[in-house]
Amino acid sequence: MSRESPTALPGKPDRPELPGTLPDHLRAELIAFRRDLHMHPELGHQEFRTTAAIKARLEKAGLRPRVLTSGTGLICDVGTWDGVRPMLALRADIDALPIPDAKTHVAYRSTVPDRAHACGHDVHTAVVLGAGLVLAELDRQGLLPRPVRLLFQPAEEVLPGGATEAIESGVLDGVGKIVAVHCDPRVDAGRIGLRSGPITSACDRLEVSLSGAGGHTARPHLTTDLVTAAARVAVDVPALLARRMDARSGMSVTWGRIEAGHACNVIPMHAELSGTVRCLDLNAWHEAPDVIHAAIDEVATMHGAKFEINHVRGVPPVVNDPVVTELLREAMAARRGVESVEDTEQSLGGEDFSWYLEHVPGAMARLGVRAPGDTAKRDLHRGDFDVDEDAIAVGVEFFTAAALLDSLRVTPAG
Repeated sequence: MSRESPTALPGKPDRPELPGTLPDHLRAELIAFRRDLHMHPELGHQEFRTTAAIKARLEKAGLRPRVLTSGTGLICDVGTWDGVRPMLALRADIDALPIPDAKTHVAYRSTVPDRAHACGHDVHTAVVLGAGLVLAELDRQGLLPRPVRLLFQPAEEVLPGGATEAIESGVLDGVGKIVAVHCDPRVDAGRIGLRSGPITSACDRLEVSLSGAGGHTARPHLTTDLVTAAARVAVDVPALLARRMDARSGMSVTWGRIEAGHACNVIPMHAELSGTVRCLDLNAWHEAPDVIHAAIDEVATMHGAKFEINHVRGVPPVVNDPVVTELLREAMAARRGVESVEDTEQSLGGEDFSWYLEHVPGAMARLGVRAPGDTAKRDLHRGDFDVDEDAIAVGVEFFTAAALLDSLRVTPAG
């Protein structure tokens, strides 16, 4: 493996210099690997081809990956765990989204109808794979003081997230810290965004079914007017919550679907609404079901509608540990300088990485994927989503630096 001159931590001349930069041949291979995944996206719990591709490349490097008990996803330890000192885990999610790929100008657009890597999980996977390959070479050279666990997790997009099943299968056994990146199209490639404390929100799925006596639109007084009832639930429930929850909790109920009726002169007997519940605050997330259900009851009852609620608990907020966040800040500064790290805001997006942080400290960074100078407004979960692939090398070197610095920080007692 080729080696550049390693970089010392800015302002810390006593810190050992860091190896682990990415050689050009591996850089090209990881871009090709990411494009292959992009062309063959797989949904949560269906990532068999993706899992096989990762497994084959790790085995080619002489590593011993283990497929998770669910049949997709895998873990792989680089170096030998001594059973005492906890490892750092690098986590990637590997599933795609059920939306069509709208890109027409690239050869690597999705070949699977209505499936796309529109959230950057293919990039996350390439980053952790690349970091594992670089760290494996360092281990062979005797330059990796402590082992590192690679975690390729399935089904992040499926509530409550594949992280819960992964944890149950033992992926955190021996792990003392865990880190991850998430693509951010608002940040330039070559930079990362960091935040200590909450960096995402809690996210649940909310489904409401209304029912009542339908009838002719000429005589709404003889019916339960479910179209009006559904409209009032859609408008009034969020309004009530705005006055019943602390505004600082950031609770937001947003509807994505309302369905009622089939004819213009028939008041239907059924109506449905579905949407998401998002909370910036963990305590508010725990209170959310009771408060939301009471508001729905109040509005639906006022209009004489019977109702059923399916509140699918999703994920709590990702709350970055301050010590691990500082580790990531130092790692990026070591590779690209302190100016490559920017502060980032808390997002209303949800991420099942939060479940790992219920068990071990960790942090998620936002990996810049915007081409410098690109002024177009891009976002995740859109069919035209794409990245500046230079971000892959940035992520790899960021993670290798974090692994090496963590090895130097941790005492034999953990």
